[in-house]
Order: sequence, then structure tokens, then C-alpha cells
Amino acid sequence: MSNKTIEMFTIRQILRLYACGKGTKSISQSTGIARNTVKKYLYRYILSGKTIEQIEAMSDAAMSRLFLIHAPIVVPNKRQEELEPLLPSLAAMLKKRGITKGMVYDAYKLQCPEGYKSSAFLERLNGYMQVGKPSMKMTHKAGDKLFVDFTGQKLNLVDKHTGEVSEVEVFVAILGCSQLTFVMAVRSQCKEDFILGCERALHFFGGVPQAIVPDNLKSAVTKASKYEAQLNDSFAAFAEHYHTFGFPTRTYKPKDKALVEGAVKIIYSSIFSKIDQNIYHHLDELNKDILVHLDAHNNAKLTGEDYSRMQQFTELEKHTLQPLNPYLFEPMTTQLSTVNKYGHVLLSVDKRYYSVPYKLIGKRLKIKYTSSKVEVYHENEVVAVHERFFGKGSKYITQQDHLATQHKYLAEWNPQKFMATAASIGEEVAQYVAKILARELYPEQSYKSCSGVLSFAKRVGHARLINACKRADSFGIYNYAIIDQILRSKADAIPFEDEVAGTDMPSHENIRGQHYYQ
Repeated sequence: MSNKTIEMFTIRQILRLYACGKGTKSISQSTGIARNTVKKYLYRYILSGKTIEQIEAMSDAAMSRLFLIHAPIVVPNKRQEELEPLLPSLAAMLKKRGITKGMVYDAYKLQCPEGYKSSAFLERLNGYMQVGKPSMKMTHKAGDKLFVDFTGQKLNLVDKHTGEVSEVEVFVAILGCSQLTFVMAVRSQCKEDFILGCERALHFFGGVPQAIVPDNLKSAVTKASKYEAQLNDSFAAFAEHYHTFGFPTRTYKPKDKALVEGAVKIIYSSIFSKIDQNIYHHLDELNKDILVHLDAHNNAKLTGEDYSRMQQFTELEKHTLQPLNPYLFEPMTTQLSTVNKYGHVLLSVDKRYYSVPYKLIGKRLKIKYTSSKVEVYHENEVVAVHERFFGKGSKYITQQDHLATQHKYLAEWNPQKFMATAASIGEEVAQYVAKILARELYPEQSYKSCSGVLSFAKRVGHARLINACKRADSFGIYNYAIIDQILRSKADAIPFEDEVAGTDMPSHENIRGQHYYQ
């Protein structure tokens, strides 16, 4: 139903009330005309430039031509005309690290002192950047966030000999500001492959952003949360290694990761469609071709723009990234172990014991280890750090500071000391002591046995100890007790069979010699 045409006397009444100083709300209540309609006629009155007396003198026909035209009202806006050419540079300024909308407004006021007030300016700036409350378009600062995820679709490898087809996961990372993208095929979505993808992405970009934003996948998050997700130990250690933060998206908030989701869709057409045309037998071969197509993707012009992702990265974001850690991250594996009575914890994968402060005996501690280092934690505090040992022989790795005061003297004992003392007594003793040390026992026990055996040199002399060691060695028994038993029973004086000399028949007149039978 079309609107009813307003009578000229009503328009005259509106203008008279306005001339008397009434506001639009009061005029609307007095005349029964909608407030927006009142504003429309007042706009036309102001634009006409006529006085109320001149309007009163006009005929109804003249007034209708002035007030009842259907063309839209165009109000010249000098402030809008000044702002529009500045919006692109002001929006680009907001992408720089540390720049707030307040700072952008101050820069605008320097150029346009008579311009909009803060709220009107921000409304127009947000409109230009397509930001609104119902569906916000995220504004990403340079060097701020790196979004990471796995694609839903997978790529294939074909076994060269059997022809068996196996699927591999595809890792995607995209910088928020420049949208520079990294893509890599990995074996699985396990935390080791996820961290490998993140590390390769950082080296591809040549720097580290303020935060890495993963989805709530198990490779990164132990416990998902809308407000404060809990990272797993490995991913948290990786973030700490590169001096950045893990910042998972909120659960059930897909728009938090809209950028990487959009990148995945583009990658399907720009990379997957080309990869699917070939057959690959090795992961390295597949990743080599992915990088070729990725380079073309990053250097292609963005839709509707005259610049590429790589150009935007070089100009806006590259210099804002933090420097890389010169050392690659080594994923840490975690296990729990109870401190034994000797003050050591067992690293089960190596079946080797590492010392901790003796006061922690009986406590259950957390062990974190890499290929080169072993760290032991008690209540989230590091209590011991060791270099991981892979050699033969040393089953117990001990630091002297971890021992109780009454036990520290044992730290001065070592195999070299015992071997040197034994060699000074005799070669046989040295060989026997070496066999005691070779036993799979706790080192302190072996050292005590060696100390006891060598102490006999002063009590019974070198010769008897040498013979006792030879006798015990012939039995194949290597401990203190057997040496003590041999010396007490004087078995060291019994000659060995190969040492018994042959005896000649004594000469006697009643004994016939060999010549008798000739």
C-alpha cells in the first residue's frame, strides 16, 4: 500500500513549529507525522535556503514542487569527502604491530582537524574494513599470528614394489596479515609430525610470530576449552623453544580459524589438483613438488588486488617476525619414575639410572628426555639435568652433588683408580679387578668389592694376593668373599696342576735298572 500524500497545510504547520524552536520529536507528537518524515521535510526546507515568511507566501502548487519531489535528498558532506581517500592508508596503518584504532584516529585528525568525532570515524573505518558485530572480519596485525591445521582431504603415496596406496596428511600454515602460506605432507597427525610441520613453517617464513594458533587437535591440546585450553607438554615446549605462544582456537568457534580454512579450500584447487595428476613413491619427492606449486600460489595476485601474498609479506610482515632459534627443537618424551634407595631414577627406554638429590628418595618424579638430554622434575621444578648416555658399561650415571654427605667419598672412587692400584700389585690382580668391575651391579657395590680385595695386599702381601686372585679366577668367581675364603684356608699356597714338577726315580742298590734286562 502506497504512502498517503501529506497535505500542504500539515507541511506549513511543521515548518512553523520548527521556526518556533521545537525539536523533531515534539513536532512529530504535535502533528502526528512520523519523526523521519518530519526530518525529510525539514531537510528540504533547509536546502531551499528560504525563510519561513517566503514559504508562507508560496502557493500550495509551488510548495508541492519544493517538498513533494521523489528524488533522494543529497546532502553535501565535506568530512566524508575528505575521509574517503584516506581510508586505504589508515586501514593499512592499523595492520602494523602496536598500532591501535585510537592512534589511527589521531593520525586522521592531524590531516583533517575539522573531521569526524571518534565514534563517527570508527564507524566509517569499520565499514570500510567490512567489520561488523554479527560476523566480524578479523583484522590481523603483522607478525601477530600463524594459523595452522591439517587438510580434510589427503594425498597418496604408492609403494614402488607392491603398488599399495597409502594416505598421508597435509599440514597447512598461514600468516594472518600477509596470508603467506606453507604446505607440507607428513606421515600422520601425531604430535611429532605436527611439531615438525610447525618448525618447517617457521623456517619457511624465516621468523617467528607472536603466537601459533592451532585447532583443538590432540597433537597440540590436552584439554580443549572455550576460554583457556591446555597445551600438551611437547607443543608447549616447542613454543617455549621458539619464544612464542600456543593459542588454540575456541571450541565450537569455526570463525576463529576462518583464515586457514579458507586457505585449505584454495590449496585444494591450486596444489591438490596438480599433485593428483602424478604418482609419488616417496614423501620427500611429494614435498618437493608441493613447494613448486606453493611458490606459484604465494606469488599469484590476490583476488581483486594488484599484489600477491609474497609481496604483502615482504612489505608488511617479514621485518616484524621474531628471529629464529639457531637450534632445531628436539621433541621431549615424558615418563614417570620412582627414586630408588640409591637416589637414582630409571630411564626405562635405555634401562639406565640417573641420579637425583638424595632427599628425593622414594618420591615419584617426572622425567623428560630428548636424544641428547635428560631432565628430572619434582613438582614442576627441575631437580637434575644429565647428558643422555648411550655407551656401554655405565648403568648408573651419578653426579656427586646428588649424594648424601656420608656417601660422597664414594664419588672419588672410579674404575681407573682401582685398575691402577691393582696393576701396581700384579697383572693377575689387575685382571681379576677388571672382571669385578665388569659385573652388572650398582657401581658402589663393585667399588666396595675392589676396595676389599686390594686391602689384602697390606695384610697378606702381594704374592699371596696374586695367588688368591689366580685361584678365584680359575673358579670363575669374582667377589671379595671368595678371596677372603681362599686366604683364610691358605688355598692360595696350593700349586696348580701345571705347576707340579715331574719327579725322577731315586737310585738304590735293590732296584734293578734298565740294563738288568739286556
